[in-house]
Amino acid sequence: MADPSSYRPKPGQIPDSPGVYRFRDEHRRVIYVGKAKSLRQRLANYFQDLAGLHPRTRTMVTTAASVEWTVVSTEVEALQLEYSWIKEYDPRFNVKYRDDKSYPYLAVTMNEEFPRVQVMRGHKKKGVRYFGPYAHAWAIRDTVDLLLRVFPVRTCSAGVFKNAARTGRPCLLGYIGKCSAPCVGRISPEDHGELAEEFCDFMAGRTGTYLRRLETRMMEAAEEMEYERAARLRDDIEALKKAMEKNAVVLADATDADLIAVAEDELEAAVQIFHVRGGRVRGQRGWVTDKVEDVTTGALVEHALQQLYGEETGDAVPKEVLVPALPEPVEPVQEWLTGRRGANVSLRVPQRGDKKALMETVQRNAQQALVLHKTKRASDLTTRSRALEEIAEALGLDSAPLRIECYDISHLQGDDVVASMVVFEDGLQRKSEYRRFQIKGFAGQDDVRSMHEVITRRFRRYLAEKERTGEWVEDGAETALTASGTAALTASGTAALGAAETAAETAAADTAPADGFKDDDGRPKKFAYPPQLVVVDGGRPQVAAAQRALDELGIDDIAVCGLAKRLEEVWLPEDDDPVVLPRTSEGLYLLQRVRDEAHRFAITYQRTKRAKRFRAGPLDDVPGLGESRKQALIKHFGSVKKLRSATIEQIQEVPGIGRKTAETIAAALAQAAPAAPAVNTATGEIMDDREDEAPETTAGASGEPVPAGAPDDRRGQER
Repeated sequence: MADPSSYRPKPGQIPDSPGVYRFRDEHRRVIYVGKAKSLRQRLANYFQDLAGLHPRTRTMVTTAASVEWTVVSTEVEALQLEYSWIKEYDPRFNVKYRDDKSYPYLAVTMNEEFPRVQVMRGHKKKGVRYFGPYAHAWAIRDTVDLLLRVFPVRTCSAGVFKNAARTGRPCLLGYIGKCSAPCVGRISPEDHGELAEEFCDFMAGRTGTYLRRLETRMMEAAEEMEYERAARLRDDIEALKKAMEKNAVVLADATDADLIAVAEDELEAAVQIFHVRGGRVRGQRGWVTDKVEDVTTGALVEHALQQLYGEETGDAVPKEVLVPALPEPVEPVQEWLTGRRGANVSLRVPQRGDKKALMETVQRNAQQALVLHKTKRASDLTTRSRALEEIAEALGLDSAPLRIECYDISHLQGDDVVASMVVFEDGLQRKSEYRRFQIKGFAGQDDVRSMHEVITRRFRRYLAEKERTGEWVEDGAETALTASGTAALTASGTAALGAAETAAETAAADTAPADGFKDDDGRPKKFAYPPQLVVVDGGRPQVAAAQRALDELGIDDIAVCGLAKRLEEVWLPEDDDPVVLPRTSEGLYLLQRVRDEAHRFAITYQRTKRAKRFRAGPLDDVPGLGESRKQALIKHFGSVKKLRSATIEQIQEVPGIGRKTAETIAAALAQAAPAAPAVNTATGEIMDDREDEAPETTAGASGEPVPAGAPDDRRGQER
């Protein structure tokens, strides 16, 4: 715990002007970002007597080791810079709203030749019109189903669209009149674009004009005695009215506004937002946050506005934003919103009438959301705390292991040996800090040696970061590294390991940019933050290998244990007998979750590498030959076998292939050994005439490629 007076700047050093400040901890991670009209006055508040500070503010200033600031010209610039830095650094002590769900939107892809109506979640894309958010995806589909009768816009995926265009037959919606079938040319791109624009106008709330137009056309058809057309228009009007009824009118003057309400207690706050367009509630969403410092309702509203509109522009920012309390000062925030919209935005507290009544409804929703969240979290926190305490007691740790890292080795009969590292903090997954490793220090299958290599590489990086920042110096003289640790860092044998440094996980379902490891600027960095407990998937040999790796590096303040699958025994490095936790133990359950997650992450990576290797072919070794030209070659010749027998002149006939490239392709194929014939292991059929760009594989009974000669049933073969 740091003494704030040790890094407090002199009052004369702090400028008396608007700006943004950052507190950093001893690892140079940014832990708090704030803005101020006067940096000197605002920062002085943090360096008063600790007894007078809010408990969370006191925790923040004692966790910090330094403070720095950036001067800006206006408060609006300070607001913009504060938002950018919070997004970039993700400081642990800032107010961060946790969205309670991923809300679905009704999206119209106006950036396509034939716009498509669909349900979308996640980040918004450029050129797509969004309506919502909605509470449930089925509510969007019900609305769209009604509107397609009047606005038969395309709703099919790209694959279905291309297949219909190829066959010349539209899908079912095209036959029943709920799609204009642009896939088969029933409507031109221009007319379909106008239809999509009308759909968007109706969803945006401009409904009265269109309904009146349909009613006029219905009356004209009736006067001309075209009763069937008049009946269809009548049904269209009823469908539109029914769709409109799904969103109750809450403001009679067709107002476009967002209403934000806050329910809070000393520890947490819940925010609810109602999106009102055309006087109707078009969407609802909610967030929950921890109150890290003594923050006012106006400040909570300001942070909510930043999160809500920080990435929005144009009509996505409404003309009017109604809030329970105004930020202080309100002018910079209102100016910032006006800049995001490109037109004037009114930010105010409703005082009377329908808007005040609706705000009370939003407030009740916020209060219910806070109560529900606290009920769920209380149970969850109790369970996780008990699990961590049980682990600490069973392993003889001084304190609960708030950060746990688990490692697992995965391979298929000794091939594609990989390892995984998963991170749990406070008993919860931190997928942004997962890492994966390729074992390249040696060849073959040796789980114990692989575990030693992975632990060595991970914590060598950790020591390198400590050395770079000077944290390894003790008492101004001696280093924290032992002689063996220094030798391990400088030994020539580490060269092979250095070539095999980890690759950060890239699958979107598993990771996001790492925010637990920060560099000098507080930006993401790998392996800079140590765990309190290392868990390995395995028994005594794997645990001994992990402990030996830490000993060689001179690390003695990180506990190690292993969880063996057979009897779920917990092994410690120095004990001859395992620790057996009760089957009902929350601590054992948490260790099992950590171990199973490491196994899942490792085996997923191993399968990805194996599939990539199986898909490889002789054309992959041709320098400068991209995916498009490889596909063009296979399409032209039909198979690699036929391409191998082609002449240079014949290869040149493929578009984009010059003579030099053709010569390179012919030489590469001549050097590559001919593949063994493909065999269907289910029937024994030799499929020599079906050679493709991955001829080094055979088809398994399930249809999945497997290595030639390998057993088709991989149960028990994959680890």
